[in-house]
Amino acid sequence: MQIQRGEILALVGPSGAGKSTLLRLLNFLEPPTSGIIMFDGTAVNGNLPLATRRRVTTVFQKPALLKRSVAANIGYGLGLRGEKISPELLDHWLTRLGLQELRNQKASKLSAGEAQRAALARALVIRPDVLLLDEPTANLDPYNVDLIENIVREENQQNNTTVVLVTHNVFQAKRLAHRTALLMGGKLVELSETAVFFDSPDHPQTAAFVRGELVY
Repeated sequence: MQIQRGEILALVGPSGAGKSTLLRLLNFLEPPTSGIIMFDGTAVNGNLPLATRRRVTTVFQKPALLKRSVAANIGYGLGLRGEKISPELLDHWLTRLGLQELRNQKASKLSAGEAQRAALARALVIRPDVLLLDEPTANLDPYNVDLIENIVREENQQNNTTVVLVTHNVFQAKRLAHRTALLMGGKLVELSETAVFFDSPDHPQTAAFVRGELVY
């Protein structure tokens, strides 16, 4: 399996197929039980430099925000890198994610959609090369889904950010992804351009998944 620089790749499949586990592998949180992971031409091992690890970031379905203000959460990643977020950069991300009026709000007081937007801003402010998204819009209202999808699309187009998106929403995969992959039982069943994946899949399991004949 090869992820291309600058693409949006959607990972779909039934629950328990291994999608979230694959994200953990891609974020260097777990070693593979077999095979190797190559990142930018270099084999990944336990001695991966911190600078390389910091090129990849993840936004989870349930954002793990700190018990601080929205502004403090957005600037947290830069703080870990020894940088202080500038007022201009903070305002940029607050405005872009529609969080201007919530900058001083405690993260614990945010709605699900607001919290996810804050988590996305925190991830993107560090300008990652690779953005991993684990069902980032699950159970969110249409307004937040649309806003988050637009931000992801813009980051990909404007900064050539590589995005790997785990989603149970096949319509989201169609809207965002250049390519889509089906995982079943921890194995890659099919990986192809999104239009081909949904309109003329090669594998019978993919065809069944697209028709809604598999529970997921």
